[in-house]
Amino acid sequence: MASMFAAARSSDDEKNPKFSTTADPTAAHSPDNQSTTSDEKSTESFSEAQSVKVTHIREACLKEDLDALVELSTTSGGLIQDELRRDAWPLLLGCRSHLTDSSWSTLPPHRDEGQVNLDVNRSFVYYPKGESERQINLRKEDLSDLIVQVLRQHPKLCYFQGYHDIVQVLLLVLGPELAAPAVARLSLLKLRDFMLPTLTAAVDQLHLIPPILYAADPELCRHLPLNHPFFALSATLTLYAHNIEEYSDIARLYDFLLAREAVMPVYLFAAIILARKKELLEMPADEPEIIHIMLSKLPHPLHLENLIFEAISLYKRLPPQSLPFHAWNRISRYSVLKTAKDCQALTQQSLEDGERLWEKHSSQVWRQEMIKKTAKQVKSNMWVYRRPAGALGIAIAVGVFALWLGRTGLVPLNLRDNGNGMIKDPFRRFLQLLSHFRLW
Repeated sequence: MASMFAAARSSDDEKNPKFSTTADPTAAHSPDNQSTTSDEKSTESFSEAQSVKVTHIREACLKEDLDALVELSTTSGGLIQDELRRDAWPLLLGCRSHLTDSSWSTLPPHRDEGQVNLDVNRSFVYYPKGESERQINLRKEDLSDLIVQVLRQHPKLCYFQGYHDIVQVLLLVLGPELAAPAVARLSLLKLRDFMLPTLTAAVDQLHLIPPILYAADPELCRHLPLNHPFFALSATLTLYAHNIEEYSDIARLYDFLLAREAVMPVYLFAAIILARKKELLEMPADEPEIIHIMLSKLPHPLHLENLIFEAISLYKRLPPQSLPFHAWNRISRYSVLKTAKDCQALTQQSLEDGERLWEKHSSQVWRQEMIKKTAKQVKSNMWVYRRPAGALGIAIAVGVFALWLGRTGLVPLNLRDNGNGMIKDPFRRFLQLLSHFRLW
């Protein structure tokens, strides 16, 4: 398979000089095409230790040794340069083919393409550097095509703002041909929680942070406003691509995140908070808004290698199953945190598996939200009417409703035409029944 990816890379290089294996994306399109960065330096400039690691990475790719690749991606320096990443990342994501289906352009437009266009226009802000407006526009065209291709081929996926930041990194490293299958697998098998109709599952992931901090450092945990850890949403939702401004840093971080467990972005954010303990404890606990703003911004400098090491240490010391307050039990069994918990599990899954899990998770989230909505309405009606018989009737109705939802297994796309139309008959009749008795 490694030879297949090498061939694909050569094809990209011939068609697109900006994806040359000898030129870093951040230096592509320079007038003399000779500028390079530390990411794509020649092997002559490697230290002895780096040269040995490069040899190990190439051997692991040739042998398709995932365990070795995971280890090499995790240790200091990661995969070192983009030339090696172009062989390693597709393997870590379980890509079995680099062939792209050009017929995607004839597929029906995805409902989120308008937002995609808006976000793509805001892309490539921090990197590549030193490129002309025309060169950046060409990159934006490639990025838009890549995102739209994945969305049209998998129309159930819901685009989220920040997705373009993630795809941008894969496009710069892999080039258009290798990036297409890689982004599809990443989206369905590792980002799926973020691409449901709502961000409920994404928020569920955030709620693992307080238990991790409580188990690791109770003093710091008590000092921080952790009831609603939305300060971590931007970083975890975009796999830190929205927050990290240096290309070499985000490429190195993606070595780690693509190779490791799907929950690792959460542990990494916990490690970042723990690393800032001293300055956080110096902030007044009665000013949660200020603490929240501070937590939402990554520290500068980032000290990425230290944070990766600490995140792994946290994960080993406090694995998800051991977290207090039954935190792990609250994560859906359909979540990527459990279905693709490591690289080996992810590579064994197909895109069809990802789509089936999307359906099940989406259905589960919808049922939970409908039950919450019903319970809220029940509470409101109980306060208004304050009638014991009415309260009992409402409670029974909610119980029946919950049971009915659990047995039907309906999902939003099954209940609504195109996700937006009229609710189908069984559920409509049930709502009419509740309305008749003034319970809805």
